[in-house]
Amino acid sequence: MRRIIIALIALAFVATVVLVASSLASYDWKRTFAAESLALPRLGQANAGIVRIAAGGNEFRARIVDLDQPGAPVLMLHGLPETSAMWTPLLDACRAAGRPAVAFDQRGYSALARPTDRDSYAVDDLVGDVLAVADALGWKRFHLVGHDWGAAVGWVATMAASDRVISWTALSIPHPAAFGAALANDPDQQRRSRYFLLFRTPWLPELLFSFNRFALLNELYGPMPTAEKDEYLRAFAEPGALTAALNWYRAMDTRAAPRGNLDVGRPVLFIWGNRDMAVSRAAVDGQRAYIKGPFQEYELDASHWLMEEVPDQVTPRVLAHLAAADASA
Repeated sequence: MRRIIIALIALAFVATVVLVASSLASYDWKRTFAAESLALPRLGQANAGIVRIAAGGNEFRARIVDLDQPGAPVLMLHGLPETSAMWTPLLDACRAAGRPAVAFDQRGYSALARPTDRDSYAVDDLVGDVLAVADALGWKRFHLVGHDWGAAVGWVATMAASDRVISWTALSIPHPAAFGAALANDPDQQRRSRYFLLFRTPWLPELLFSFNRFALLNELYGPMPTAEKDEYLRAFAEPGALTAALNWYRAMDTRAAPRGNLDVGRPVLFIWGNRDMAVSRAAVDGQRAYIKGPFQEYELDASHWLMEEVPDQVTPRVLAHLAAADASA
């Protein structure tokens, strides 16, 4: 028995060494993505393409479209594990419609906006970034669109700055109070959110995701467009990027109830896929109690990755929502 125990310990030690060594070998220690970000033009030096936006003491890598156009602008918030590249179809549609739009790599995803301490990724800080970027763009009022964690942040931003948000579009993630209630009371949502425990664990998810040149992360992306997937993998190969993205989970307080007035009076569009692995129907249905303004909800035969799977169904609905909100305003 003693020999068996010793053999198991030795085997576990070897496996750990292999896991750590493979993880470390997977990273881009030259920090190529950060160097490319640093070489980008600053906001004001270009009206389209990828730029750096200085806001709130950080610099955010951002995709911008037609900032010199007069229409009501759109600000887009991505989720995990993506970048602003996920919004390419919607940015292209905004360009075709002559509507100014910006999608930025959020805190931790932008190499020049990556605090090292976990507590710097609390929701209030993430919302502060949204408003700081809008200020840097000179946007007093704007439409807001978010997916996944970007949707979680966008809900709070819409409630906190309703005087600035013309309309709100959430993809996949419902109102945080409804999601929190489902997480506390709905066994289906509890099952779907079990991955929270892994993502909030120190260092282990970084090792798993980066092992064998980010094989698990690459598998998660599945059939996403090649150009977008390549950008995501290059971004997360940057040392510290995975930890920063996971710190969004580690900084959240799952036991805290949402604060303040939880009602949303702005026009709201919610789109979700009924094959979403992360969201239960109870969470979606529960949000209607908090939406007091015009509300549209679309259930699609899709998974969590709406912009990648069904952009032809999502994009026209978002554009119609923006136009209706503009007409109403």
